[in-house]
Amino acid sequence: MLTKIQKIGEQSLAEAKELLLQGECVAFPTETVYGLGGDARSDEAVEKIYRVKGRPQDNPLIVHVHSEYDLHSLIYDDQPYVKRLREAFLPGPLTLVYRSRGKVSAKVSCGLDTLAVRIPEHPGAQRFLKYVDIPVAAPSANRSKHVSPVSAQHVYDDLNGKIPLILDGGPCSGGIESTVCDVTGSYPVVLRAGLITREMIEHAVGRCDAYVPKEGERVRSPGMKYKHYAPACETRLFSSAAVSEALAALNEAVRSGRRVRVLCEDCIAGAFPAEMVLNLGNDGIEMAENLYRLLREAEACADLLIAVEPHERGGIMTGVLNRLQKACAGE
Repeated sequence: MLTKIQKIGEQSLAEAKELLLQGECVAFPTETVYGLGGDARSDEAVEKIYRVKGRPQDNPLIVHVHSEYDLHSLIYDDQPYVKRLREAFLPGPLTLVYRSRGKVSAKVSCGLDTLAVRIPEHPGAQRFLKYVDIPVAAPSANRSKHVSPVSAQHVYDDLNGKIPLILDGGPCSGGIESTVCDVTGSYPVVLRAGLITREMIEHAVGRCDAYVPKEGERVRSPGMKYKHYAPACETRLFSSAAVSEALAALNEAVRSGRRVRVLCEDCIAGAFPAEMVLNLGNDGIEMAENLYRLLREAEACADLLIAVEPHERGGIMTGVLNRLQKACAGE
């Protein structure tokens, strides 16, 4: 299959709509990462998403719609605080998990009675979703467990020959996937941390908890199981208090002839050789935006990536640390 990268325009949007209605997958930009979209109403299209990614069949998908789409045709919205959440944060990098009306393929939610829905704020995503005007199921547009894509080229590197079209909307500014929040209960519960923090949600509606996994419970959100976001090189992760140990590991690897890079925040970058540093930045927003791009850069030039956790905790850093820890985790 020939994979094309095309800027978003009338011709490419018309082609994207035709492909989706034929059951094909199309990659498109959002403000967080690029998505691999298929018609959420079609079992065959949703199965193709899983097949193209090599994604485990028990890992739910998120449905994307435009800002004017009739949400209530897809979900039940019976909690009074949900309207306040949407007014405060949508369109934006927040996915809400509702009770489903069963109007999309059951394969989207892996047979659960819930549905995760997102309204992205990226202008290219909005234009695409309004043009096709159907619910689009979309995980990140990369090989399963690999680093999420934040550019059209990243998508091409992973899925060339597997999908017909990549809509190019430029680099993503957010950098990590959306926050996922369950709104089926009497107060919201964050299932996956992201750019919209638990504290921000709590400020908007009065209470917000963070999900604590229970043994044997089926997941209701992507990103809650498995190794994710991993570069194709060996990784070692050190705590923020273990800079000297990270430096010792670097020196040992260099002596053995290995190509090494160090991923760390700006305030400790000076502890390592400048030519080996991949600098995450100074704050949570910068680190979220830079993380996946730097993980992809690392795998292109290193045999070993030594990552040092940033010292900051809470807020956006909860999501950044979650992605970094999963990227460097064992199977």
